[in-house]
Amino acid sequence: MSDLKPIGLQMYSLREALSVDFEGTVRAVADIGYVGVEPFGGMTSELNAAASLFRELDLAVLGSHIPFPDEASRAAVLEIAEAYGLKRVCVAFMPPSQFETLDDIKRTCEQLNRAGEFACANGLELGYHNHWWEYKELDGTATLDLMLSELDDQVFLQIDTYWAQVGGLDAADVVRQVGSRAPLIHLKDGSLDKDDDMTALGQGKMDVPGIVAAAESADWHIVELDRCATDMLGAVRESCDYLVQNGLARGKQ
Repeated sequence: MSDLKPIGLQMYSLREALSVDFEGTVRAVADIGYVGVEPFGGMTSELNAAASLFRELDLAVLGSHIPFPDEASRAAVLEIAEAYGLKRVCVAFMPPSQFETLDDIKRTCEQLNRAGEFACANGLELGYHNHWWEYKELDGTATLDLMLSELDDQVFLQIDTYWAQVGGLDAADVVRQVGSRAPLIHLKDGSLDKDDDMTALGQGKMDVPGIVAAAESADWHIVELDRCATDMLGAVRESCDYLVQNGLARGKQ
């Protein structure tokens, strides 16, 4: 496969190890061969110290998960973006109650559009990261179609392919449909039971090669394992190795 995309890691995967040894864990990520990292809110290192370590290890900060940028959080979001030198930030979660009806989804999109305006005014692009409850069919309407029509073009979707599949959609079809509006793709694997632990890429039921092939417009392929029954750092390593050895994405040379 030509034009391989770089491999990033959502650092939430290693939150437990980071809380014990932040620097050692980040150095392990760099040694594995990840090209970039995606931080999350609540990391145990001070922002500027983390940013300095990422620069030292030549780990690109491809974006960051952030709290919803309402009045109470906007200053913190801008601080995160400045420390890491970001152009993209991503809302990691909005509750299922905001996606129960078509009107709920329209109101949620309005919230995201206002947040996107704030981000744009500050030189940033805002994205939204899905779980399994956002994408379904309500009253004959595909909610993904509704979100794509209701969200401003400046708001991108960070497609978590595993959760989209758990939600009942074909992840490759979702990535293909969203196209250039999904520059950051999350990859994980597992049984597709939402309550089960996840696995390293290539060890579950996800069609990772098919998803990668569909994601022609993506800038990054990002490994994220919410939880894992095996050693998480080992699964993070195996996931990177799987992508590189199968010619699906590019690690650090």
